[in-house]
Amino acid sequence: MLYSFEHTLEELPKTIPLFPLNKVLLLPRAKLPLNLFENRYLHMLDYALANNRIIGMIQPKEKVLKDSDIKNPKLYDVGCSGRVTAFSETNDSRYELILKGVCRFRIIKEKKVTNGFRSANVEWEEYRKDFDALSLLGQKKRKDFESLLKLFLEKISINADWEMVQTTNDEDLVNMISMCCPFDVSEKQALLEAKTLDERLDVLTSLMQMGLNDNKIVSSGTPS
Repeated sequence: MLYSFEHTLEELPKTIPLFPLNKVLLLPRAKLPLNLFENRYLHMLDYALANNRIIGMIQPKEKVLKDSDIKNPKLYDVGCSGRVTAFSETNDSRYELILKGVCRFRIIKEKKVTNGFRSANVEWEEYRKDFDALSLLGQKKRKDFESLLKLFLEKISINADWEMVQTTNDEDLVNMISMCCPFDVSEKQALLEAKTLDERLDVLTSLMQMGLNDNKIVSSGTPS
């Protein structure tokens, strides 16, 4: 059998560790850099490396502050799993890693907290199509989106490489912008749960149009 780093739906584990983060979005085939320093998440990565290298990125439903008393806030039902494709240890006891999005999941039941990190039994079948590469239904939608994107990135003071934007495929572009732009938790969740790429673009377009009229929106980073 030919060895492959990629997982099939049938190979995905029934139980995965959970990494709850506000306003952090991972989508299938996209890459997400992470910096782990809390003791529980160092244990989480050790667990993932020993078990399929899969981590479930998911958002808390409750607002979590740095000094919050909510140790295990309620979570959304749907998240996206990522496979650890690279990691390194730092001299100050941190892990730097990269997750590559694999497939969305729905939580069935959370398990008992072990070594401080959360895990859950999850269901994958609902998102079987996450393994299929996606394209938009029509070039006009792509052109209209690029025009809106240029205005939106200027609004939030992000300089984009437009040669790269124009050569990036539909799925990578829509997902990259969805992940990078400074949207709220519920807005990020709507982007995650969109059933098709065209539906995700519709949600993204609406959020960007609202952002153009919002004087409070600020930059959260630079697409890469």
